[in-house]
Amino acid sequence: QVQLVESGGGLVQAGGSLRLSCAASGRTFSSNAMAWFRQAPGKEREFVATISWAGSSIYYADSVKGRFTISRDNAKNTVYLQMNILKPEDTAVYYCVARSGAPSPDWHAYDYWGQGTQVTVSS
Repeated sequence: QVQLVESGGGLVQAGGSLRLSCAASGRTFSSNAMAWFRQAPGKEREFVATISWAGSSIYYADSVKGRFTISRDNAKNTVYLQMNILKPEDTAVYYCVARSGAPSPDWHAYDYWGQGTQVTVSS
């Protein structure tokens, strides 16, 4: 089992920045690919970014490429999502997820989910 706890969400004006953190515990964190997904009210769950266990493979959704950066610190069992130049359409609940294996943009591939953290971007 892997337990994931997100933090860092909040209310920010358009153009601002936030950094989300996801603290992992349980099974060996460093062997898991990690990702961030988001879901806005009335919309489907959406892939945001994913990173391999070593950090050597990183993928982003087109909608966040160039604005968001995913990273991880295996010594601290933590994955981060730095979000810059935020837009109102980034408003959503952001979920941290983990899986054993390669990174994937498909939320079905992930075994472990955090409880989510709300990000609200005002215009």
